[in-house]
Amino acid sequence: MISTISSSQQAIELEHRYGAHNYHPLPVVLKEGKGVFLWDVEQKRYYDFLSAYSAVNQGHCHPRIISALQQQAETLTLTSRAFHNNVLGMYEQYITEFFKYQKVLPINTGVEAVETAIKLCRKWGYEVKGIQQDQARIIVCEQNFHGRTTTIISFSGDPDAHDNFGPYTPGFTVIPYNDLEALSEVLKDPKVAGFLVEPIQGEAGVNVPDEGYLSQAAVLCKQQNVLFMADEVQTGIARTGKMLACDHEAVRPDILILGKALSGGTYPVSAVLADNHIMDVMRPGQHGSTFGGNPMAAKVAMAALDVVRDENLAENAAYLGAIFRDRMGALVESCDLLTKVRGKGLLNAVVINDTPESDTAWNICLKLKENGLLAKPTHGNIIRFAPPLVMTEEQLLECCDIIEQTINEMAEYK
Repeated sequence: MISTISSSQQAIELEHRYGAHNYHPLPVVLKEGKGVFLWDVEQKRYYDFLSAYSAVNQGHCHPRIISALQQQAETLTLTSRAFHNNVLGMYEQYITEFFKYQKVLPINTGVEAVETAIKLCRKWGYEVKGIQQDQARIIVCEQNFHGRTTTIISFSGDPDAHDNFGPYTPGFTVIPYNDLEALSEVLKDPKVAGFLVEPIQGEAGVNVPDEGYLSQAAVLCKQQNVLFMADEVQTGIARTGKMLACDHEAVRPDILILGKALSGGTYPVSAVLADNHIMDVMRPGQHGSTFGGNPMAAKVAMAALDVVRDENLAENAAYLGAIFRDRMGALVESCDLLTKVRGKGLLNAVVINDTPESDTAWNICLKLKENGLLAKPTHGNIIRFAPPLVMTEEQLLECCDIIEQTINEMAEYK
């Protein structure tokens, strides 16, 4: 058994030999992180422009979050929900007051939180709305990404996530994203219990809906007594320049789904928030997990949210995001290799002027890595840029220089 990794190649070979091949990472082996920076095993430093898919909004190894983790780890890590613990109640009060909901159901990962919301919505549909048993439907959008569990991939349009994993879970109606007319039409079905939507579609390439889409969708749902469920696992916790992406349109979801940066990237923590008239349909024994609501997760989440609030990370994301899109917009105008830039706050993407089947975006990311910046393609010809929200303006401008240099070099080569 190997106890020490001496090179990137050795680490990659070990993963390839002993691990399932369910990811295709960039060929970089990371060993250390601090703030906006990552270091590989050869001690080369990189700017992180993925933030672990927006889980590390507070920056790598934020000292306040790490301190909370360490202190609780030395005291009590897990009791299961078979017993009370002295932290969970404080956390539940904290997070419900923070986001202004009456109840929270604490869970672990983002996809678990989405599954929880689906179960909660269906149960509400039967017990409150009065839908006939096993007939409840949930509306979802094309190009969605809510995770990869069996139920969720049942309504995924991504063939990699969907194909050859059936039989699939029924009960979902798929409509185009950013299409209020389509939503209005399917909401006429009295069997619809909920509408599950990403305020911005991250994995699809940072698809930002038209202004007013979310607020009008919420109104349409309310008119038909349908729950508006916002998956803010990736867009929440200040990423888009507001605490929640829904805040851009003053929308308060009936069910709010959070994860990723809820722990600052130090520990799996997610949450589903709703008011009593929805959450109270869930009773003892009907949903939970061994680790959900454990004291370490609770302490970490409170520290992570404290950091976001105290360091004004939403405001910083809004300010830096505008600068970034201006710089990338100018690059789009001057370079034929790019066709557009889009995003909100520090969740942004550029679209490469090539087919999704090409390897151009991948090769650009390889070159960015050589130049000291880590990013990853999505959907073939799109590169998402999402640095930690603790980034400074000086650092952002340096990163813009790296991206511009790299894109221009690739354009000349291509």
